[in-house]
Amino acid sequence: MNKISIFTLSFLLLFFGASAQQTYTLQQCIDIALENNLQIKQQSLTKQERDIAYRQARQNLLPNLNAGVSQDFAFGRAKDGNDVYQSTNSASTTFGISSGITLFDGLRMKHNIDARRADTYASAADLEKVKTDITLAVSMAYLQVLMNKELLQIAENQLTLTRELITQRQKLIETGKLAEGEIFELQAQEARENLNRVQANNTLKLSLLDLAQIMEIADFQNLDIQTENLPLMDLGSIENIYASALQNRPEMKSASYKLQSSEKNISIARASYFPTLSFNASAGTGYYNTRDLSFDKQLFSEYPRAGVGFNLNIPIFNRFDTKNRVATAKLMTENSKLELENTKKELFKSIQQAHQNAVAAQERWQTADKSVTAMREAFRYAEQRFNAGRASQYEVFQAKNNLAQVLSEQTQAKFEYIFRIKILELYN
Repeated sequence: MNKISIFTLSFLLLFFGASAQQTYTLQQCIDIALENNLQIKQQSLTKQERDIAYRQARQNLLPNLNAGVSQDFAFGRAKDGNDVYQSTNSASTTFGISSGITLFDGLRMKHNIDARRADTYASAADLEKVKTDITLAVSMAYLQVLMNKELLQIAENQLTLTRELITQRQKLIETGKLAEGEIFELQAQEARENLNRVQANNTLKLSLLDLAQIMEIADFQNLDIQTENLPLMDLGSIENIYASALQNRPEMKSASYKLQSSEKNISIARASYFPTLSFNASAGTGYYNTRDLSFDKQLFSEYPRAGVGFNLNIPIFNRFDTKNRVATAKLMTENSKLELENTKKELFKSIQQAHQNAVAAQERWQTADKSVTAMREAFRYAEQRFNAGRASQYEVFQAKNNLAQVLSEQTQAKFEYIFRIKILELYN
């Protein structure tokens, strides 16, 4: 029995230990989301593709090297190794190796390297943009959970205060100082506030579910976050934030690099107007079964050969292909310029809106703080008047409900301000 009890206790400890809530900081939530997000993984694969294309563009400068073997059979009259026709079936084997390098191609390969490098940088910026968006989404969801935790705490505090009032009133009723009906309204208030607490708790769980889904973890039931004071930057000016964003925001970098790539594509297309000069070298040997010489003697003594040469290709008329490819590349470059300008305009609009939202949220928070101070005093005064018999139970309820409402508004205003500041921080 002792062994069974020990086993059962160990199992329960293991079970409850495994199901204990895991508490995360904001940075931990962001790190997990960045690690699990599929869109980031897809963009990472795209960047790897661009890296490979850039590497290949540079390696195109190297000479090539190829080896080949051919086997031929002839029936009837055929040439032998001495270039003499014989009336016999024959077979020949040839071995060769060749290499070539482009000496001049109108700088096409150089411009291609520059274009593929710009593509790589643009892809890296796109990846950073996805990470930034995920970071913002996690931050917003995290702050939503923090806000809902505070709102739940407010609801619980209000419920606790009402229950304390019920206890106080119950004692007064028992001593005959209050009529029994005085407690009924309080009990109804307790029921309403208990419902508010349940709703606040459900809202908190839903926000935890949202956070878990962004983090892409399955079990949100055991998810909890660490309540922390997040440092906030000053509002700053729109002009300074915009100037910083032009330099640092990944979407700006991406649009700029894509424009560079488009401009290089024009140069790549124009390179087809120029001649192409290449150098090649080759070596080979062969074996003929019609010769009386041995295999190794033919290969190494009779038929070794080598050669070098230059090849100049001069374009004269290619059905206007080069002209049309240059025109297409110019159109794509103009489109990239428009994309860059549009990105700048949208960025400025977003910063304007975010800054104004932050200013409004700050004013709302400051106003809410003043309201909380005033409502706390109003509630304290209403209680004093009720205890002195100069106010009704309804006035106390009204003051208490007003206090609960402004506390909720204060919490929402505070986190609204934090939301807006965090958005502005991401533009710097």
